[in-house]
Amino acid sequence: MSDNLLANEPAIRLGLFLAVLAAMAVWEVAAPRRRREIPRLIRWTNNLGVVAVDTVLVRLAFPVVAVGLAAFASEQGWGLLNALDVQFWLAFVASVLVLDLAIYLQHVMFHAVPALWRLHRMHHADLEFDVSTGLRFHPVEILLSMGLKLAVVAALGPPAVAVLVFEVLLNATSMFNHGNVRLPERIDRILRLLVVTPDMHRVHHSIYPNETNSNFGFNLPWWDRLLGTYRPQPRDGHEAMTIGIEQFRTPRDLWLDRMLIQPLRGPASGYPINQRRGDRT
Repeated sequence: MSDNLLANEPAIRLGLFLAVLAAMAVWEVAAPRRRREIPRLIRWTNNLGVVAVDTVLVRLAFPVVAVGLAAFASEQGWGLLNALDVQFWLAFVASVLVLDLAIYLQHVMFHAVPALWRLHRMHHADLEFDVSTGLRFHPVEILLSMGLKLAVVAALGPPAVAVLVFEVLLNATSMFNHGNVRLPERIDRILRLLVVTPDMHRVHHSIYPNETNSNFGFNLPWWDRLLGTYRPQPRDGHEAMTIGIEQFRTPRDLWLDRMLIQPLRGPASGYPINQRRGDRT
């Protein structure tokens, strides 16, 4: 069964991506959390354009992606889990947890280092918050992220199926937790014990730096709680809060060409975690 999954990896990932994207789009129309101010056509065409650029560059830059590297590492006996000959179920669970922690730490790093924030702020510069925001990442950030992921896979030696499952879950939960969807408060309160919910992650897209630098998790919510970066609600409330950052607030900044050159425009001050005391909070 695992061989079939790996052999059909591209089709599985594409099929699930389209299914989750379509489901979230319908949900956003049926039960929106916030009023939409910018036409979806403008934002979605450009955000999906970024996805296309990212996909092409990853395929060109990395002949082997994470799932393929995990399979090769298993054959060669590379990585900690392969060296220890850990039982499959334990290796599977440990791999998903370690990979998720690595993504959390990477996310914190992209907020903490001003040069990396220049790349990551393109994600935060979206003026609205919906499922397409979860796909909007600068191509250079995606390439760096893939490089870091490959390094973790090579060192850890996870089962290839665990890497595939993790990547599918990460992609799906990223679209889910960026959704402009309304969940009953009671359900949200329970659900965010197990997964990052839209209300939890929306805080991370607040214009206030101390809220931007919280709730870094994409998939599992536990790292924020354990490591002190959890913030339950935005101070202005979900309907009234301002999405985005202080820079790049015109509709023209939402276009693909402007997004791609954002790392070269303006200062990177004010938002990184290591900002000076007295900066706006």
